Amino acid sequence: MDRPFVFFVYLIESYSEHRGREPSSVLEELKQKNLTSFVFDIYEMYHTESLENAFRDIDSLLKTGHPLSDNS
Repeated sequence: MDRPFVFFVYLIESYSEHRGREPSSVLEELKQKNLTSFVFDIYEMYHTESLENAFRDIDSLLKTGHPLSDNS
């Protein structure tokens, strides 16, 4: 498996555990909001920062559809 995929799985599992959710429900919500590819593709940023930053970004994505760094 390639590194981005392995990290994506780790990120979703860690996020789910931290938020007390099932990984499948997080993936389903990302899929319904068309955000799965976005989270996967931002590997370069997420894997170099603390997981808490990625968690906050995912929270924002799920709530608003935009990452924290997006000023739109």
